[in-house]
Amino acid sequence: MTAQCVMVLGTTSGAGKSWLTTALCRYYARQGLKVAPFKAQNMSNNARVVATKNGQGEIGSAQYFQSLAAKAVPDVHMNPLLLKPEADTRSQVVLMGQVDAELTAMPWRGRSLKVWPHIAAALDVLRAENDVVVIEGAGSPAEINLHDSDIVNMRVALHCNAACLLVTDIDRGGAFAHLYGTWALLPQDERALIRGFVLNKFRGDASLLAPAPQMLQDLTGIPTVATLPMWWQHGLPEEDGVFDDRSVSSGRIARTVAVIAYPRISNLDEFQPLKNIPGVRLQWVRSPKELAGLAPNDWIILPGSKATSADLEWLRTQGLDAAVAAHAAQGGAVLGVCGGLQMLGEALIDTHGIDGNAPGLGLLPLVTVFARDKTVRHTQTRFDTDISAQTPWAALAGVAVSGYEIHHGQTAQRPAMEAAGDMAHAVLPDGLGWCNAAGNVLGVYLHGLFEDSAVLHALFGVGTPTLDSVFDGLADFISKHFETGVLAALIAPCKTS
Repeated sequence: MTAQCVMVLGTTSGAGKSWLTTALCRYYARQGLKVAPFKAQNMSNNARVVATKNGQGEIGSAQYFQSLAAKAVPDVHMNPLLLKPEADTRSQVVLMGQVDAELTAMPWRGRSLKVWPHIAAALDVLRAENDVVVIEGAGSPAEINLHDSDIVNMRVALHCNAACLLVTDIDRGGAFAHLYGTWALLPQDERALIRGFVLNKFRGDASLLAPAPQMLQDLTGIPTVATLPMWWQHGLPEEDGVFDDRSVSSGRIARTVAVIAYPRISNLDEFQPLKNIPGVRLQWVRSPKELAGLAPNDWIILPGSKATSADLEWLRTQGLDAAVAAHAAQGGAVLGVCGGLQMLGEALIDTHGIDGNAPGLGLLPLVTVFARDKTVRHTQTRFDTDISAQTPWAALAGVAVSGYEIHHGQTAQRPAMEAAGDMAHAVLPDGLGWCNAAGNVLGVYLHGLFEDSAVLHALFGVGTPTLDSVFDGLADFISKHFETGVLAALIAPCKTS
């Protein structure tokens, strides 16, 4: 194995592991090194399509973006195990890019025994092919109830003798206790791998932190190697959770884009570019009152879902179904993406126990039938040229677009409604996109519309910062705020006696 391994651990979820891993990938790639990211197990409904040995499969979005930051081709070895939550106590298991029904049905502790050989083998492939592998941990490495069956934190670190950074969110408070407590709960051989503490999301005068970093080093022997200021608009898509309103675009707001944030929302990262459109406010909605002030010029988006039927029931329980229908009735723009497209139709039919049966919102005369096999692929296509000029989506007429599909559902016209003359207009070929007769309700299976520069130019007349510029900004940021020599020392070959 040739690669030096650097691992980013966190005291908690949300401490900043994902973005710091991404920043390190770009930093080391800019040194002329061949770099790859790795996360043994990711739990997220944000996934991307990548090539596999036998076709195409899924990895977590965070590792997809980290691979781009590393200037590498995204690969299933970078995230061998992906857990996609379908309910509070159940997740779909994706191993090496493919859904594994046996592992999905298996208890967690038994599953870890079976998947570790795959995880270790995937990491070893990357170590053999790269100069540096930047590894992201999950949650906290000090979950002592899970330590014996750990497959994502210190077991990974020990396997590759990783130089580990432990990052904490100081904005939450208790950062020094989090760092010390995490260190104290680790066995001695695992503590020995931690090379530095990182304080993330700091606001204020860093000199006021003294003497705490030195006191912590006296207790642990580990230095604090970086204090990273709070940075709201770094431009990297969020891995988990929704964005907040602190990132509203500057200038006069000309359009609100309201995204329904149901419990099992998926692929929310694809809306990140909307945060950077001048005059656009991206709003995450969970109640009808948040839609009350929308004008016809404003948009409602029903995003993807990992549990479409359940999220549709939640939407009805909140009263959001009536609010969406009212906006559509006044000519307001409504967009459904993947699961959102399925919700817009008349019915969801599930004979295989994939998602569940449910009545749809009835805004498109379509029916979705869930297939046993999942469609996972990259897609390049073109919007139909026959989109009426009077519709909110007219600017998409004839636009070539690329994106990706991840869905079990297959959607088509409802036969009885089609026979009665109530038809949706196919705006993308092969059942990928439909519009209602009025032209204001659009549903597509294609993820990544707003990551396509042609779509952004058509709809808004502008582009957004490229991902490369975002990655370079992250690398510049850590170059500025890490102690001199630390990042180089992390990948220096270990000395042997």
